[in-house]
Amino acid sequence: MITLTTDFGLRSPYVGEMKVAMLRVNPEAKLVDVTHAVARHSVVEGSFVMEQVARYSPEGTVHVGVIDPGVGTERRAVVIEGDQWLVVPDNGLATLPLKHINARRAWEIDLERITRFTGWKISSTFHGRDVFGPVGALIEKGVSLEEFASEVSLESLVKLDVKPRKENGIWILKVIYVDDFGNVILNLEDYERPKAVELSDFGLRIPYLETYGRVKPGELLALPGSHDYLEIAVNQGSAGERLNLEVGDEVRVRLIQKS
Repeated sequence: MITLTTDFGLRSPYVGEMKVAMLRVNPEAKLVDVTHAVARHSVVEGSFVMEQVARYSPEGTVHVGVIDPGVGTERRAVVIEGDQWLVVPDNGLATLPLKHINARRAWEIDLERITRFTGWKISSTFHGRDVFGPVGALIEKGVSLEEFASEVSLESLVKLDVKPRKENGIWILKVIYVDDFGNVILNLEDYERPKAVELSDFGLRIPYLETYGRVKPGELLALPGSHDYLEIAVNQGSAGERLNLEVGDEVRVRLIQKS
């Protein structure tokens, strides 16, 4: 199985081009579209999406991710090998899914050697079709990585700065995703569940509950969400719109343990 996560959108032919290129290399490939609606160039958002899919995928799944604002530059194209595979530009996209694949080795893709398998030249602006997609198809087909890649250090991979910080009892967090319901996901997990959450920048104190329906429609709350990251939501509304928050924004949060 190969999962596909991109910021290509659906109006242009890019998704279709990538998929037929993959099937040309490996007609038996099983392709699963995760999303092609990651916000343009948002590596952080793409990393979160890929993490959620990797968390529940079976061993051997190949995850192809193409959010690649540096396409055609000196940034590396890499494969990360573990219980699952990540095929991504080396721009931090692998940061969050890496937590779930038990990574053992990393490889830099040799663009010249890839053309021996595809039979067409590589565009300087569309590595999704010409590099990442075909590589994912070759991996699922069982082609050895030594035939088109060279091993590099796992420690050399680019990582996003998505670690939460704490100063004077206040968490300095980043928005890593805003879903289609307007739920705001922050980069805090494995925390002690509070009674309430104080959003210091907004002068708000909101309840921490287990599900949206525990407050009235239109009211704010915090909750663990389905991903266990701290989530800010509005029951039947949009927290992103209410608080004017987007991916990459910083949010100061205090977890209140007593009622």
